Amino acid sequence: MPTLAHLLQSSYEQVPDRISITLQHSKQADQPITYSDLIRGGMGYAQAFHEAKIDAGDVVVLILQHGDSLLYAFYGSILYGAIPSIMPFLTEKLAPEKYRHDLAALIAVTKPSAIVTYPEFLEEVKAAVAASPQNPLRAILVSDQIKPMDAVDFKFAKGLERSPDDIVLLQHSSGTTGLQKGVALSHRAVLNQLQSYSESIRLKDDDVIVSWLPLYHDMGLIAGFVMPIMKRIHLVLMSPFDWVRAPAKLMQAVSKYRGTLSWLPNFAYNFCALRTRERDLEGVDLSSWRAVINCSEPTRYESHQAFLKKFSQYKLKPEALATCYAMAENVFAVTQAGIESAVTVDPIDRLALQSEGIARPLAAADTTVNMLSNGRPISNCKVKIVDEARNDLPERRLGEVALQSDFMLTGYYHRDDLTQTVFHNGWYLTGDLGYMANGELYVTGRKKDLIIVGGKNVYPQDIEEIASSVEGVHSGRVVAFGIFNDKEGTEDVVMVVEADTEDEDERNRIADDVRQKVTRTSDVALRNVQVVDAKWVLKTSSGKTSRAANRDKYVKEFGE
Repeated sequence: MPTLAHLLQSSYEQVPDRISITLQHSKQADQPITYSDLIRGGMGYAQAFHEAKIDAGDVVVLILQHGDSLLYAFYGSILYGAIPSIMPFLTEKLAPEKYRHDLAALIAVTKPSAIVTYPEFLEEVKAAVAASPQNPLRAILVSDQIKPMDAVDFKFAKGLERSPDDIVLLQHSSGTTGLQKGVALSHRAVLNQLQSYSESIRLKDDDVIVSWLPLYHDMGLIAGFVMPIMKRIHLVLMSPFDWVRAPAKLMQAVSKYRGTLSWLPNFAYNFCALRTRERDLEGVDLSSWRAVINCSEPTRYESHQAFLKKFSQYKLKPEALATCYAMAENVFAVTQAGIESAVTVDPIDRLALQSEGIARPLAAADTTVNMLSNGRPISNCKVKIVDEARNDLPERRLGEVALQSDFMLTGYYHRDDLTQTVFHNGWYLTGDLGYMANGELYVTGRKKDLIIVGGKNVYPQDIEEIASSVEGVHSGRVVAFGIFNDKEGTEDVVMVVEADTEDEDERNRIADDVRQKVTRTSDVALRNVQVVDAKWVLKTSSGKTSRAANRDKYVKEFGE
């Protein structure tokens, strides 16, 4: 089996002038990057690692902004035989103190030999290094000081000597800035995943992948970066920050380059539907989009419908809406739906799911929730549902999702203790809750986010969705969590919702409406609703709601 470095060398030798990536920057001309450009840029970094006395197999942490330096540093690490790990940089979305603490912890746990960053972030990196004095760091490299090779020389490509079972990259837990769970993946695991997943999405040579996803998250890294480069598929890549400011850029790029594949987290479907202005869609044609794949957080039927309603007039096909279940520990995809037939919708009784742990079909009622299938396991991957005792559960019984594949992680880097806790008899325990029906997987949420009230399971995503539909509430800017009530001996459900108004009477109206609607349409007697200002709710670096962080913030500001 070849390694990723061999595939990069082969692309350079066979198709040097083919465009690998079209890099988009706000208010700048699109930047085409050929395979020759990519290898020349990468080998420039490989030479820099050699001069810094970095060894093959050493970890290199990349803290870089959107741009060609990030692309070159990542693939330069692989060509050199080092292990790249892309980390988010400090933004207004991340709490500075927590970020700095996590970065120092990352250095202490992962023990990188080098860190590559951009000039403006150099002092932050130096401070984190100083906070982790016992580390093997040999160099802090600044991106603007590393230039592409004028002529490619593979003498620094130690990656060509690496084994398929050697670690090729580290992914970190979705949305975290650090550290404790660096997922170590081998060349063999990554290439096995790319083969199986390419088959499941019917990847073709003339496909065009359009992505705004950050590269420190498994969905962006694998589906929106590694897969297209290794499979020689044209990638159109924009900055996630440009997309957030103007979500129409995604549609414009799909239209301009005849994009065929994109991956979005569920919140992005709502965000695009709500924030894309009609005047920015003039002349946009989305008919080339054959799969817009919902992934990385529980998928929502209503989000798909809102997206379709918004963009169908621009020739978005209903059959293009697809879903996937994925995780870094499996490299990426576990299941896939919607490529050759529509995604299955499973109407079930919300109350039965909460109180009995059964996904009981229910045609139409106030308590019906339309579950979107995440599809069937991709080839060489198995999925089952287990209870707390790790016993297999039958179809339609809620439990923890477990999986086996030939593209599993090698382990959590330098954390054998954590690695041992997530496997049971050869099955990886995901920590996600879900059920199987007719061979398809339905994911309901994270086990750790579950709120238990009087013995009943409350899934925060479900009641957050209900609250988001209340007039005056910012859709998607809500968070629910549990706080233990010592007097009652169980958890209380707390809901925090953002609203524009500062009028106290209007805020009271919104809170009352949220209480009534959640109580009426779920099995939760909601009492604690806090209406807050815009931007109060904390999101992770990948755009997910951080329930633990919001719970801590709520307790600090409002008390228990």
